Amino acid sequence: MLAENRNSTALSLISIYEISKILSSSLHLEKTLRDVLNVLSSYLQMRHGMISLVGDGGALDVVAASGLSPAAIRKMGGSLEKSAAGQVLSSGMPIVIPDLRDEPGLQYEGWLDDTLDGEAISFIGVPIKTTDKPFGVLSIDRVFDAARKDVSYEADVRFLSMVANLIGQTVRMHQHVASERERLIEEQHRLQKALVVQREQAQQRVGLDNIIGVSRRMQDVYAEIHQIAPSRSTVLLRGESGTGKELIARAIHCLSTRKDGPFIKLNCAALPETLLESELFGHEKGAFTGATAERKGRFELANHGTLFLDEIGEISPSFQAKLLRVLQESEFERVGGNKTIRTDVRLIAATNRNLEAMVANGEFRADLYYRINVVPVFLPPLRERKEDIPMLVEHFIRRFNQENARHVNVSEEAMQVLLNCYFPGNVRELENCVNRVATMSRGDVVRDVDLPCQRNLCLSAQLWKHSSNTFRQPEPALANIDERDEDAGDDLFFEEGQGLTQRDRLLRAMEKAGWVQAKAARLLGLTPRQIGYALKKYNIEVKRL
Repeated sequence: MLAENRNSTALSLISIYEISKILSSSLHLEKTLRDVLNVLSSYLQMRHGMISLVGDGGALDVVAASGLSPAAIRKMGGSLEKSAAGQVLSSGMPIVIPDLRDEPGLQYEGWLDDTLDGEAISFIGVPIKTTDKPFGVLSIDRVFDAARKDVSYEADVRFLSMVANLIGQTVRMHQHVASERERLIEEQHRLQKALVVQREQAQQRVGLDNIIGVSRRMQDVYAEIHQIAPSRSTVLLRGESGTGKELIARAIHCLSTRKDGPFIKLNCAALPETLLESELFGHEKGAFTGATAERKGRFELANHGTLFLDEIGEISPSFQAKLLRVLQESEFERVGGNKTIRTDVRLIAATNRNLEAMVANGEFRADLYYRINVVPVFLPPLRERKEDIPMLVEHFIRRFNQENARHVNVSEEAMQVLLNCYFPGNVRELENCVNRVATMSRGDVVRDVDLPCQRNLCLSAQLWKHSSNTFRQPEPALANIDERDEDAGDDLFFEEGQGLTQRDRLLRAMEKAGWVQAKAARLLGLTPRQIGYALKKYNIEVKRL
């Protein structure tokens, strides 16, 4: 008897060892559990075996079975809760049924069909759990001689409980791994979506990184750029000299579907007509004196890309006709050649001229005007976006320091003076001003007294003072000025000169006009409403003569 117990214990240890190896050998849970049932079949001489787990819906589902056909498993799928396994799950305790025929309500369909006379089927079920409530059942049935009364189930229950504990730990580990895998997959998807969004945003920002400006006027320009860039439409950039038309043209190209194509630029005002034709259309060898080799023109080089023609209002009427043909037909011939070359080019033109007045005066062809003025974009002068001046100054100072290995800064007083300047040359003039004062500064801080305009040495002010051009805000912009805006007088005057402040100039104009606001407005090139704003801003009381 002692030897039999020893053999049984040894066999149990061997079986536990084999089952533990199986449970740790694979991440395929169902296959692993089927292999465990196969080991139990050989050790316990069981007839049927099942491992059932609580599914996502809370029902008990068979995940592994031994000795049962798939059809039999499907039949018992909906009745497990009312079976013996269901009672094990609900009670959380092992259940032993010596003869299933004595418990018809707990039988599994088909389990007794092949039972021989004189045989009894015993059911043993143990809960699968870790530290929480049971989440599964390990159940087997064994065939006994119905006449035997000395059958003991204690060792089987103890053995199956140990196996169920191992299964419980393995199932929890698999569930944890699956949960972590799902979390990682979700995190990966989230990061991928975030990356896609970042790439889309980066693609939208491509080409705008070199454009500095957070003002409302520039935000409107950015919105227009994003709207028109994906199309093939010709763009005409309008604005004063120095407003950054070339940067905007490059931004449109970088945001367009042609971003992988070439971006070719040409300043039409920099070349005489003969050279301009060669630059745009190219020439054949020997076409003229000095043409020692064949050369491709800008239209040909910009094929499948973008061609930017700056200062297009400066080209002669005769060349305007040649340019119009290329834009209409998308074909041209090189200078001195007779071969027609087709090209696929998106044109972006720019000008600071009043093309409408030029068309009216016969200086610019109306048909070419309509051809290039498909989508106009108006770039605001710097005086209409003064909130961008500090950012521009910091950018130019930072670049100056990098190029010259210095550590120059601009004081708040000097920044305030720059904010009140008129800058008829716009961003280009501001850049030159910053570089000039940074170069001439003896220390590392640029103060207000270092600025040329504070010493009546601003060459730009003198230049524009004697110019016939009068730079003032256009009437449509004046119509949008809110009378409640107390800062509306900030942008109304030219750069200070001759030692006079803006308040002094306003007083002098009012005195010269006999304190008539309309006449003073004409003297200063402003509107009466703007004069009224300025008088209120500088707290000037109008005299009654």
